[in-house]
Amino acid sequence: MDDEPDRAVLRDRAVLLAALTAVIVISLLSTLSGAGMSMSAIDMTRMGRTPGVHALGLGSGMFTMPSPSWTLAYGFAVLAMWWTMMLAMMLPSATPMILQYAAISRLRRDRNSIRLSPYVFAIGYGLAWGSFSLAAVLLQWQLSEARLLSPMMLTATRWLAAALLIGAGIWQFSALKSHCLALCRSPIEFLVRHRHQGALRLGLTHGVYCLGCCWALMLLLFYGGVMNLYWIIGLSVLVLTEKLTAAGPWLARVTGAGLIAWGTAMALALV
Repeated sequence: MDDEPDRAVLRDRAVLLAALTAVIVISLLSTLSGAGMSMSAIDMTRMGRTPGVHALGLGSGMFTMPSPSWTLAYGFAVLAMWWTMMLAMMLPSATPMILQYAAISRLRRDRNSIRLSPYVFAIGYGLAWGSFSLAAVLLQWQLSEARLLSPMMLTATRWLAAALLIGAGIWQFSALKSHCLALCRSPIEFLVRHRHQGALRLGLTHGVYCLGCCWALMLLLFYGGVMNLYWIIGLSVLVLTEKLTAAGPWLARVTGAGLIAWGTAMALALV
């Protein structure tokens, strides 16, 4: 009988981990399929600009494809694309926090609350990235209308490309980035600091810290291609490494220096 509580803990943890894995896999498959867009991410990656043109950030053939009409239906499709992509990219790095929250929640007396609260936490986290996805859609709409973004959903001018790279690089050195990254890397510290919040608000709060850590990196998708799998995988690995390894803070600064140098070289090529 003494083993029954331990078995319950392991069972609940396994179910939670399976649920999170399912959401990640479904989001990844949705992203690969294009999440309702006219082309899959695989096709978009194959049709991306050539390395030489990519380095400069422009190309004469970038507007040979017809630009999409920004109807309400298309806007919702783009939102679905961004949101599922963000879940596929960011939820893996949040999984240790959610599992830690589930373990701490078991100290409460209300067993129903214990079992539901980690899922509510995860929903709050997803809503935070949903808000970012909505902002990204609005930005994509404006950039497309200004012809600063090609129909392939990547930057059409070197000025914008350089600004995205340099801006993301500078953010990697910012105090707010360091603060958010520190809390994302320390689940116990985060949960203790915000222990009085309910599960949904706690998930939203963690999502906001995660946004503070990674929003500028996610905007680099506009440079590399919103559905470019090389950039999606590369940024996902970078975020995971920053949050889950001892070299995370050091890597953030090295990456920042590299992005600033890259963007500066692109900007100087304009002179």
